[in-house]
Amino acid sequence: MATESENTQMPEHTMPRGDLCTRTLAMPADTNPSGDIFGGWLMSQMDIAGGVLASQIAEGRIATVAVDAMTFLRPVYVGDVVCVYGDIERIGTTSVVLHLESWVLRRNQPPRIKVTEATFTFVAIDAEGRPRPVRKDEVAV
Repeated sequence: MATESENTQMPEHTMPRGDLCTRTLAMPADTNPSGDIFGGWLMSQMDIAGGVLASQIAEGRIATVAVDAMTFLRPVYVGDVVCVYGDIERIGTTSVVLHLESWVLRRNQPPRIKVTEATFTFVAIDAEGRPRPVRKDEVAV
């Protein structure tokens, strides 16, 4: 994960893109030997948040099929409140592509700090795990 000094050009007071999907607390069990939160843990939190939003859009079961352009901008520390925001990039015949961002509240205090962003692709699946159509005309989030 990037260090604080490596990304000083990024403004910290911008607003999250999309709607809040999940919020969780980074705990000591989620750290690497250096004491920072594992990037894989953060990615899994984004996948959970994206899955919540994608399943609402697809009105049912979905599966993650791709993660593109995962960017770790700043480290996440124990005690940070991790908030994942998401919005729709596009809806295909059977897929939903979401832009997801992770922001943290340090010591539960504003301002939020953007720590990660990525594009996740989910496919709507039926009971047998086969792709099924997403009804674009009835998308309700």
